[in-house]
Amino acid sequence: MSEVPEKLFYTKEHEWLQNEGDNRCIVGITDHAQDSLGDVTFVELPEVGACFNKGEVFGVVESVKAASDLYMPLGGEILEVNDALVDAPEALNEDPYIKGWLVKIKSSDSTDDKDLLSSSMYKQEIGKT
Repeated sequence: MSEVPEKLFYTKEHEWLQNEGDNRCIVGITDHAQDSLGDVTFVELPEVGACFNKGEVFGVVESVKAASDLYMPLGGEILEVNDALVDAPEALNEDPYIKGWLVKIKSSDSTDDKDLLSSSMYKQEIGKT
């Protein structure tokens, strides 16, 4: 059964977002997403300083089953990337919410989050009601 932490926000594309305050956020993929992908073998992340609009592809996760694009849940600038995933992409499978975070961003628009899902809404989205 997929874990869906209460304190996070979610997208229909299975990314999660944790608001750190001051328009800073951490982005990752959900437990449901990593479970659907299977064993993750490769992660491609953007460069620090790159800017993306909400909904734009910012990276790729590859697994033994498939490759999946990563979509930016909010528009903003990449402040930090989880370089540890380059050498240990399996961290996405082992701990998608702590060790497996993908990027840290500074959101360019604080009103950009109106389409994000609460944990209860995301549970409905993935059929875990």
